[in-house]
Amino acid sequence: MLLKNYKTTFLNELSALYDEKEIDSFFYLILESFHRKKRIDLALEPEMEMDALQLLRWESALAELKKQKPIQYILGETEFYGLPFLVNENVLIPRPETEELVALILAEGKGKREKGKVRILDIGTGSGCIPIALKKNLPEAEVSAIDVSEEALATAMKNAELNQVDVHFRLQDILAAQDLESSFDIIVSNPPYVRYLEKIEIQPNVLQYEPHLALFVADNDALLFYRKITALAQKHLTPKGKLYFEINQYLGKETVALVESFGFTEVRLHQDIYGNDRMVSAVK
Repeated sequence: MLLKNYKTTFLNELSALYDEKEIDSFFYLILESFHRKKRIDLALEPEMEMDALQLLRWESALAELKKQKPIQYILGETEFYGLPFLVNENVLIPRPETEELVALILAEGKGKREKGKVRILDIGTGSGCIPIALKKNLPEAEVSAIDVSEEALATAMKNAELNQVDVHFRLQDILAAQDLESSFDIIVSNPPYVRYLEKIEIQPNVLQYEPHLALFVADNDALLFYRKITALAQKHLTPKGKLYFEINQYLGKETVALVESFGFTEVRLHQDIYGNDRMVSAVK
């Protein structure tokens, strides 16, 4: 079958669930993953065909998309900060907002790189996207990461190998931790921050497939992880060390107040590209 003809079928089958732009995006992501071809290649080779086995793979992907399974999980891969990452249902799919968090850390740390080796810890690493992206861009840094999920850590380790970086991963439940293994110059975390009351705002594909352990926190204690991590950061950050959080957009002021209550200075609230409160940075 000609791929260009199958695209029409693909569009028609998914049009009740997704808009045309999103379906178009799915089609070309699958094209690149299954055939190692880009949009321009199909335009230049309109007679490009797929055999029976390839058609079977496309049909399987189409069936999964009809169930609203995220395209990243169907393909088993995604991109974050220009780097390839393996993903599965044990880890959250990396978001563009988290790329902004990485960019903020790299931008603010520019002047400090010449002063010696920087020690960085990521808490609740998931796929490993934050520490791997930081290590790739700060090759001299010593980067560590922890997570409560063995399955997530297994994925993160594969991603470090895929991106040829050395990150020290460790299994640890941060809520049960009394101390961290060492002192650090930077501690960063994108912990669970979606309240159950906000479930109504979450897309079905996220609710059905992404790990709730990494997403949700109790309505009556939404800053539970931030409180614990800030307390540990207060003990284990070096003087003038920096703390970075990705946060719930509705709890920006509350998160700032919490971090300030632990004696941190220069506590700043940062907006994402959509204008939502999304990150907090602070200095010990």
